[in-house]
Amino acid sequence: MSAATVRVRRAPRPWLLLAGAAAVAGVLALPPVFLVIESSSAGFASIWDLVWRPLTAHLLGHTVELTALVTLGCGIVGTATAWVLERTDVPLRRLWPALVVMPLAIPDFVVAFGWSSLTNWVSGFRGAAFVMTLALYPLVYLPVAASLRSADAGQEEIARSLGLGPLQTFVRITLGQARRAILGGCLLVALVLFAEFGAFELVGFQTFSTEIYIEFNVSFNVPAAAALSFVLMLVAAGAVVLEAAGGGPARISRTGTLSQRLIAPHRLGWWRVPAFLWLVALAGLAVGVPVSSAIHWLTRGGQLSIGGASLLNALWHTLLYSTPAAALATLMALPVALLVARHPGRLYAILERSTYLALAMPSMIGFALAYFTGRYVNGFAYQSAWLLVVAYAILFFPFALVAVRASATRAPAELEEIARSLGASPFAAFRRVTLPLIAPGLAAGFSLVFLSAVTELTTTLILIPTGRQTLSTQFWAYQQNLAYGQAAPFALLMIGVAALPSLFLARFFLRNPLTV
Repeated sequence: MSAATVRVRRAPRPWLLLAGAAAVAGVLALPPVFLVIESSSAGFASIWDLVWRPLTAHLLGHTVELTALVTLGCGIVGTATAWVLERTDVPLRRLWPALVVMPLAIPDFVVAFGWSSLTNWVSGFRGAAFVMTLALYPLVYLPVAASLRSADAGQEEIARSLGLGPLQTFVRITLGQARRAILGGCLLVALVLFAEFGAFELVGFQTFSTEIYIEFNVSFNVPAAAALSFVLMLVAAGAVVLEAAGGGPARISRTGTLSQRLIAPHRLGWWRVPAFLWLVALAGLAVGVPVSSAIHWLTRGGQLSIGGASLLNALWHTLLYSTPAAALATLMALPVALLVARHPGRLYAILERSTYLALAMPSMIGFALAYFTGRYVNGFAYQSAWLLVVAYAILFFPFALVAVRASATRAPAELEEIARSLGASPFAAFRRVTLPLIAPGLAAGFSLVFLSAVTELTTTLILIPTGRQTLSTQFWAYQQNLAYGQAAPFALLMIGVAALPSLFLARFFLRNPLTV
């Protein structure tokens, strides 16, 4: 062997991406820092007493029990629906994907309103589990459908040739390929559940999120709210760790870039009727009932209950806050997504996964920003539009990151290096090569944050500027006063505004394999 020294060229550290990701991490760290400051100011003994109250154990039991049931329900419903639409010859296969993702456009509290205003059956634990399963199953359906669509058909064929039956092949191969997608979707369901307030308040079910909001906004007991928020953050962190441990390596593999073959749909035979009725029932329960309920209250008594001026004013402020928030969150997600996609490593993976905790703490984000503006900048920007925009961007940053990362994995750094070797500047190489490749992910991230901000309630109630109303807060004010007819048009307009982004997201994620 030659004695010549072989020098291995190491990839340069991505200093620019690291700086951008560090700045984003600093912004996302504000809520946890707020918790630490409040906890330390209250004293360890006081926080310990608050955490070990019987109420905390009661809330923990409620939250964990509901999360387990709804996550399981969404996992089953979302996976079953994805398999039926991607792998069978169910009638109207092209129509159903648009309908089964429509719950993304309907706020959870509007789904709860639609059901609870019509029947007393939807109340308490039963009502909360039923409503949230209907509202959140698309978070599992979308990644699982994308996973099944991009999976390698050869693995299932090999399993059948080795003697496995249809059921064994489905469990061991089909679900095995989609395991990461299923667990990732279930993690999103759990985190959204931890943060939900409006739907639980409407059905009369007490969780950490409802009690935290009351402690912060009604009782003004900041130490108690901080203690409960800390426990909730630990529970959310546990969910993230469990998902990471159970996901394992992805099993969507092909032998070459052009080797994917279309999988012939399973012929259901007489099972086509039950499968079709399953989809009809799902769309009817999750979309039909909330929309029909809103229309019922809107037209009850033979008169339309529409206040034109307040409706347009609420729409304007909703768009005014949601649009820049979506742009800001997408911009924040760009360096983190490129860093994780191009430089895989344990540290960067931990950084990425820690951002998902933001979904579980909307109340804490609102009060953390209010705290920092009041304490460190003499109230500058307090109850301003920009503070609400920043809160939305922090809260829904994980959604933007998921979408941008899905496209960033298809834009390798080598393409930029080739462009630079041909004389392009770093900025020109990024603009002409990488940006077109990740543009669909940027658009999807913008859409996902936008529709989430349009339908957000908890943070909006805390930070909305005085004298302003959005569609969600105006709806909430009317339904709290039992003015259902006046609340209905705001619910319908929220659904209408969020519908188009939801359909775009369905098309994007069904074409881009997604793991969380």
